[in-house]
Amino acid sequence: MQFNCAQAEDMLHLYHWNNYISEETVARFEAQCNCRVVQDYYSDNEEMLAKLAAGATGYDLIVPTGNAMESLIRQKALRPIDKSLLPNLINIDPAYLDTAFDPGNRYSVPYAYTLTLIGYNSAKLRDLALPVDSWAVVFEPRYLEKLKGRVTVLDSQRELLAAALKYLGYSANDADESHWKQARDLIIRAKPYWAAFNASSYIKELTVGNIWLVHGYSNDIFQADLDAQKAGRNFRVVASIPREGAVLSMDSMVLHKSGPRPDLAHRFMDFMLDGRNSSELTNLIGSGNPNRDARQYIKPEVAQNPAVSPGPEQLARLEMLRDLDRHQRRVLSRIWTEIKLR
Repeated sequence: MQFNCAQAEDMLHLYHWNNYISEETVARFEAQCNCRVVQDYYSDNEEMLAKLAAGATGYDLIVPTGNAMESLIRQKALRPIDKSLLPNLINIDPAYLDTAFDPGNRYSVPYAYTLTLIGYNSAKLRDLALPVDSWAVVFEPRYLEKLKGRVTVLDSQRELLAAALKYLGYSANDADESHWKQARDLIIRAKPYWAAFNASSYIKELTVGNIWLVHGYSNDIFQADLDAQKAGRNFRVVASIPREGAVLSMDSMVLHKSGPRPDLAHRFMDFMLDGRNSSELTNLIGSGNPNRDARQYIKPEVAQNPAVSPGPEQLARLEMLRDLDRHQRRVLSRIWTEIKLR
């Protein structure tokens, strides 16, 4: 396969997360390629997988998280990548290659990552003198008593269970049912102190100061802090990686088998592997960046954020979630129902 200069009417169909590429980056690729990028969005991996399972076709490029990519590979829904068309692949830090989801990176190219961690209102938590470096502040009643009604956790089975498992000293991917039940009991004990299970509006709640502490995504906490600064609040929204460890979600570019333009898709992949192009996303939303060449272009105040650039010691405590089998999904569904009904 060789790159040909695309024709004016040529289109690249990109299916990914909302706000996951800057308009300037897209415009530059379109100008360089003389093509048009058509974007479609999903709000979570399950939605994307369900849409594809229902027969959606024509997507050249998708940007799934590791465990969803594992599912797509198993379904034989992806086209192998041609690495000879990706000279910029050399820019990716080897620490983010050759994952359990895609050994040898036959199907995927790392795009960006997010951490699931603790975000908090600096002024309120300083006044309360609570430990912000441990999941204990999310799960232990002795701390939650001071935060009652001011805490939210993600409305996500896997993410919340993973945080509880890490706090209990287990792997985020521990599949022992007795450990899952311990995590369930920990969550149910803490639940009366939480304001809500919230995966969307918690950014705004943090920004205005209604919520003081969240179990949330690093990108969202980054956004809440930017919004709080713009609004002139007297606090910062700070991200903290708990010492027990946390989840790292790696999103990667993959080629869907139904995509009509794998040539354009490869060209886009290599374009996004260029350090300057890759850095624009990190500067825009505070996403973690697996691209070594991008680091020189990331704003210093963003690069210094540990949630954006975790050090080796912190990286060692982070885990990527693996896909569950059918039986495990059923068990988790039952546990989640018990949590929600209690």
